[in-house]
Amino acid sequence: MSELSEAKSVTFTKRALQALAVIGLGAAIYVIAQACSKPSAGGDLKSLAKGDMAKLTVLADAGPAPATSFVGPDGQPVRLADFKGKVVVLNLWATWCAPCVVEMPTIAKLAESYAGQPVEVVAVSIDKPEATDKARAVIAKQPHRKFYQDPTMSLPFDIRPPAPGMPTTVIYGKDGVEKARVSGEADWSTEDARAVIDKVLAAP
Repeated sequence: MSELSEAKSVTFTKRALQALAVIGLGAAIYVIAQACSKPSAGGDLKSLAKGDMAKLTVLADAGPAPATSFVGPDGQPVRLADFKGKVVVLNLWATWCAPCVVEMPTIAKLAESYAGQPVEVVAVSIDKPEATDKARAVIAKQPHRKFYQDPTMSLPFDIRPPAPGMPTTVIYGKDGVEKARVSGEADWSTEDARAVIDKVLAAP
C-alpha cells in the first residue's frame, strides 16, 4: 500500500470513529432529555398541592401501609392490606379533635364521589374505648359510612413518618404504598381533592 493510500485509510478511520462518537453522544443526550422531560408520579402529585390540597405532601421515601390491626365495623380486626388493589384514603381522627369533626362531612362526600370505584375511604377513630359511643355518633351522621376504631392509638405512630397530629389523611395506591398525605384539616369534597385521588387511581 502506498503512503498516500495509507494516509487516506487512517484519515477515514479517524473520521468514522469521530462520527460514531458524535452519534453516541447524541443518543446519550436524547436519553437524558427524555428521562428529564418525563414527569414522575410523585412530581405529578406535587403539582396538585394547591387550593384545598395546599397541605398535600409527597414523601420521597414513602413506604407501604403498616401491618397494624384496628377494629372494623363488625368488631373484627382489620388491616390496611385487606384493601390492597384499591386506592385507600386513611383518615385518622378523634372526637377530641375539633378540626377532625369539622372535616368529617367532607371525608364522607369524598367517599360518596367514588362509590362503585376501587377507592376505599377508611376513617379510623383513635378515641379511647370509653369514647367509642361518642365516636360512633359522629360517623352515624355521615351517610353510608362505616365505623373503624384504633383504641390503642397505634396507627398514628406506625405510619412512616408518624402522624404529627390529628387529623392526618394518608393516601395509598393500589399497590399498598403511600402516595401522598395531608397533615391537618382539609376540604375533601372539592375538585382539588378529587384531582389527587383521580391521579392515584389512574396509576397502575
